[in-house]
Amino acid sequence: MAYMSEEGYKKLVEELRILETVNRPEISRQIAEARDKGDLSENAEYDAAKEAQGMLEMKISQLKNIVGNAKIIDESKLKTDSVQILNKVELKNVKNGMKMVYTIVSESEANLKEGKLSVKTPIAKGLLGKKVGDIAEITVPQGKISLEVVNISL
Repeated sequence: MAYMSEEGYKKLVEELRILETVNRPEISRQIAEARDKGDLSENAEYDAAKEAQGMLEMKISQLKNIVGNAKIIDESKLKTDSVQILNKVELKNVKNGMKMVYTIVSESEANLKEGKLSVKTPIAKGLLGKKVGDIAEITVPQGKISLEVVNISL
């Protein structure tokens, strides 16, 4: 089961719609075009189109699975007394004083450039349940880091 925001769910449904109604027919057209060029045993275009079709079908299958198992979180019931999914968390690295802000989101909504951190990452797992003022000791690939929860908001 994947917990996600309504916005994230709608994005996935739209991506799935585009893959099925735009990309799938386009790849079918490419396969037909390549097939029309003759001998398939030495046709690199055909092989590439078939490989692209396989990748597309795999992506469609994954998205259908995520959408089918999605549990939309009622954002009106979210609290900010402790860190939970869909909270925006302001953190301070205890060692160097560097501040950062992340929103804890589902795996499918994660985007580090937008400050959206997957709930499955070590940092997010270490923050869940923490309150303002708590220090989370988190093991990351580079070692252990200490992050102080400065603020929790929606």
